[in-house]
Amino acid sequence: MTLLGSKHALMVGALHQPRTPEGRELLEIIAGQLPNIEAVAATHDREGSFPAEIFKSLIDAGVLRATVPRELGGLGLGSVHDVCLAVMRLAEADPSVALCLHMQLSRGLTMSYELAHGTDAGRRLAERILRLMGNEDAVVSGALKDAGAITRLIPAAGGGWTLHGRKILVSMAPVATHFVVQAETRPVSGEPRLASVFVPAGAEGLSVPDNWDGMGMRASASSEVIFDGCSIPETDLFLRGPVGARNDAALAGQAVSSIGLLGVYAGIAQASRDIAVNAAAGRKGPLSGGVGTLLAELDAKLYCLRATLAAALDNTDHYAHHALEDPAERGRVMMAPFQYAKLTVNRNASAIVEDAMTVVGGASFTSGHPLSRRYRDVRAGWFMQPYTYGDAVDFLSGCALQS
Repeated sequence: MTLLGSKHALMVGALHQPRTPEGRELLEIIAGQLPNIEAVAATHDREGSFPAEIFKSLIDAGVLRATVPRELGGLGLGSVHDVCLAVMRLAEADPSVALCLHMQLSRGLTMSYELAHGTDAGRRLAERILRLMGNEDAVVSGALKDAGAITRLIPAAGGGWTLHGRKILVSMAPVATHFVVQAETRPVSGEPRLASVFVPAGAEGLSVPDNWDGMGMRASASSEVIFDGCSIPETDLFLRGPVGARNDAALAGQAVSSIGLLGVYAGIAQASRDIAVNAAAGRKGPLSGGVGTLLAELDAKLYCLRATLAAALDNTDHYAHHALEDPAERGRVMMAPFQYAKLTVNRNASAIVEDAMTVVGGASFTSGHPLSRRYRDVRAGWFMQPYTYGDAVDFLSGCALQS
């Protein structure tokens, strides 16, 4: 009897079954892609190469436009629970592919949220991006983390802006057709504001060096992207709040955009557990007490991880469609469970991989073993925003103290 194995047919809740017809449709499409993804995962990890042939197949199957509304060319998937489940299933086969796919799926969720809740200008740009994703197979990568100096928008002489900066850890950068870039405005007068900038990959002044050589997620092509005076019209940016100002209302959109990424690490944990169980089951003779204890604890940790994550996803889905009177309180109510789940997923996923390696033994420490790859990949979860560990502790302790 395998309750937490790869089929999940008997388990209710705890991130096993889709909540929506669109989620079920996406999982059915993905199921046909998994054998090919898994077959080449080790090779791409070893070479540090991007699985372009896999992404071509995912594009042709309609996976990359899954979270675009149907009227704009997509599948219309709006449930973060079902997005996370799809990402998890992919991560069981290849975490790098799942990481990149989440980048695209979260873009559809974020733009759909902007379409529903944004300013007039923001809604117009969000609809344009969604149409590109739904009808022209646009691949939209997010460029968030600065490499040194803050990425800035400088007013251009003829109107609009020029974009200057360098970003790192931009997953699937070499195949992206567009980027959404986090930047700060430096206006001639008035206070600086945060902005999200939409930039086509072919823009003059944009370059993508081939320099990704990560410890883990080696097939994610998380390269640098350089913006050297890219011309940005006023219509191609989402203006946010003042730089440095606290804006708890914005936490709602961040939760919708980012919580599904935890499926990557849930998938790593699930795959690692399955490897350990299969290794133990294949041994001759009775199971030792030590191995039996590890397997029982693996499943307990995995259930805790999945149940906590599923609850946080349901919370996000609920409040994404049910506004509170106080937008700031809504943001906190959505972000806090996300961060509880992120801490649980990061800790338990790492512990599950390590316990699985203990069950398998020294063979798992060789570079070609599937647990070795997952041991490297799972650590990436601790660096993902929002929030890294220190910032998460600050946020959650503030929630506890109501500060």
